Amino acid sequence: MPEALKTYVRIVDAFNRRIGRIVMYGVFVLMGILLYSSISKNLFVPAHWTFEMAQFVMAGYYLLGGAYSLQLDSHVRMDLLYGRWSPRTKAMVDAVTILMLFVYLFFLLWGGVSSTNYALTYNETSYSAWSPYMAPVKIVMVVGIVLTFLQATSIFIKDLALAMGRPIA
Repeated sequence: MPEALKTYVRIVDAFNRRIGRIVMYGVFVLMGILLYSSISKNLFVPAHWTFEMAQFVMAGYYLLGGAYSLQLDSHVRMDLLYGRWSPRTKAMVDAVTILMLFVYLFFLLWGGVSSTNYALTYNETSYSAWSPYMAPVKIVMVVGIVLTFLQATSIFIKDLALAMGRPIA
């Protein structure tokens, strides 16, 4: 494999690993919001922002953590035959099937950019009592999709290298 592709793989993997390790602590932020929501409902006036904020934090959690999950190969896979195959056969099949992921991510990104553009242009807000601006969540969505696309490209390069018998370590 050309050195430029190996460098790309190293940079993308390192960046997504860092982002994933940081974002995984978002579950504690989510727990704090939900705990505050529970306490405020019983002791104070219920906070209108907690449910929607929990949804936003959860969306950021799984969108920004998606690339890291893909990197760790911890996503769900149907394993009827796959587990019996050699690493090289797995890499060949993965290199073909990841093309479907690229198509999916392309359309997801296209819709995400369009939705983010709308939110920024028209100062879109949520239809709730709290009525927060939607642009920050949509920007996080686009960033998460881009990171997942970059990670999928890195995995594609590694699979091609392994299928050709020259794995990238």
